[in-house]
Amino acid sequence: MAAVNASKSDYWNFLFIELADPRTNDWFLIKSPLPLLAILGLYLFFVLGWGPRFMRDRKPFKLERTLLVYNFFQVALSVWMVYEGVVIWQTYSWRCQPVDWSRTPKAYREARVVYVYYLAKITELLDTIFFVLRKNDRQVTFLHVYHHTVMPMISWGTSKYYPGGHGTFIGMINSFVHIIMYSYYFLSAFGPQMQKYLWWKKYITNLQMIQFCCAFIHQTQLLYTDCGYPRWSVCFTLPNAVFFYFLFNDFYQKSYKKKQAAAKAKALSAENNNESCAKDLNKVAAKDLELELKQKQKAL
Repeated sequence: MAAVNASKSDYWNFLFIELADPRTNDWFLIKSPLPLLAILGLYLFFVLGWGPRFMRDRKPFKLERTLLVYNFFQVALSVWMVYEGVVIWQTYSWRCQPVDWSRTPKAYREARVVYVYYLAKITELLDTIFFVLRKNDRQVTFLHVYHHTVMPMISWGTSKYYPGGHGTFIGMINSFVHIIMYSYYFLSAFGPQMQKYLWWKKYITNLQMIQFCCAFIHQTQLLYTDCGYPRWSVCFTLPNAVFFYFLFNDFYQKSYKKKQAAAKAKALSAENNNESCAKDLNKVAAKDLELELKQKQKAL
């Protein structure tokens, strides 16, 4: 029994200590996967079960000020991460970039950005919680929940084992997209009076699909270029990029294309009805004129 326990302990230490980056492994929510799994478990329990039941017979929370502060924070954080990413990638190879394992200020700066990106993914779980509290159930889709569940796990693995290098490109472009997305959420939190200025909402989904295409193309370079960054990482990044692209494309088609087609069909139907009514009126007018002429002829 002692041998079995020792074997389990050795296996745990090998996976979560020996393989980990010693620079980041002792940072908050990094050393063990259990705290993150507990957070994600509570998140899923709330948004898929307890939360909707709790709100069933209650009025939706408005949360205007909370949303303003939260979305402004996300915009500011995303701007900082994009800035850091641009500074870091000025000296990096766009084809294949290894992780800087040194303890120089530059290497720690890169590791810190990756770690903050991971923490940002945890804070973004509040997106769904706010949807539930405001009873915006139609926004709690499979795409939304899957995306918010998977990204913290991927970011945890990156922060723990490879905090830097080739993979940071995905975080940089994702943070850029989040500047646009959370700016939209920030403005929309001011109320209905802002809706006329938010015509660009559908283009956010287009931008998200473009980012997955960029991530896919950038990651495929690892298949034929070796710089020391793990090639096996494409087993996670490429399928997820494709899966996310099709999920977001499906969302775009359902949310915008079908609505546009329905609006055009409705407009065309209204136009046809107007033409039909005009023809009927013309026929009635012609009959009235014919009847009037016949009456005049009889009078003569």
